[in-house]
Amino acid sequence: MIELYSPAEVEAMRPAGRFVAATLAELARVADVGMNLLELDDLVARRIKEAGAVSCYVDYHPSFGGSPFGKVLCTSVNDAVLHGLPHDYKLKDGDLVSFDFAAEVDGWVADSALSVVVGTPREEDLHLIDTTTRALEAGIAAARAGNKVGDIGHAIATVARGDGLSVNTQFGGHGVGRTMHGDPHIPNDGRPGRGMKLRPGLVIAIEPWFLQTTDEIVYDPDGWTLRSADGSRGAHMEHTVAITEDGPPIILTARD
Repeated sequence: MIELYSPAEVEAMRPAGRFVAATLAELARVADVGMNLLELDDLVARRIKEAGAVSCYVDYHPSFGGSPFGKVLCTSVNDAVLHGLPHDYKLKDGDLVSFDFAAEVDGWVADSALSVVVGTPREEDLHLIDTTTRALEAGIAAARAGNKVGDIGHAIATVARGDGLSVNTQFGGHGVGRTMHGDPHIPNDGRPGRGMKLRPGLVIAIEPWFLQTTDEIVYDPDGWTLRSADGSRGAHMEHTVAITEDGPPIILTARD
């Protein structure tokens, strides 16, 4: 079911958006060579407790998950790009790590992701992160009342293909509100002018993710972590946005 929210309800989502944004900004600052993924997950668990928030991940068990997720943060390193299950791994110099985080505050959910390099970066990794960032910006720019879902996907894919990347549509954006994942699905590719019409009050997560040399993914034995089929690295960017009556969407998870 497609949910449309009133301006007052969108305003009520802002604390969740600010909390998710601040947590990701902190992760981007503190993630460094030698830090364990479990340490980072523990840090976020503390922030959730301090804020009186609720994790969207601990008990999450969709049909594609091997078991309940059991952690509060997705940490995808190098050739992992989505749903990375935190485990006993210390970040190494040059690692590309994507953090995906969703939390509930006062009954409202926000969802966002970013990718960073710890230590000495590879130029190709920085380029991949930049492409994914620009694709997110293009998708957000297309998220206006009267446009269609296909306009968002087309904008994202145009940036990706302009940089020689292929696009996977198995996983993409989604509705957000009282729950983390709702309708509609927002694929990272589409035909302009096609699909569901975007209406004021629709709140969605837009989340482009790309791999350097493939669009094929495989599961780790943990049943969660998704990696490139050829070992190439991936990047992931995401914001929760609200479609407005007139003008650009509100980016509820905007980071300072």
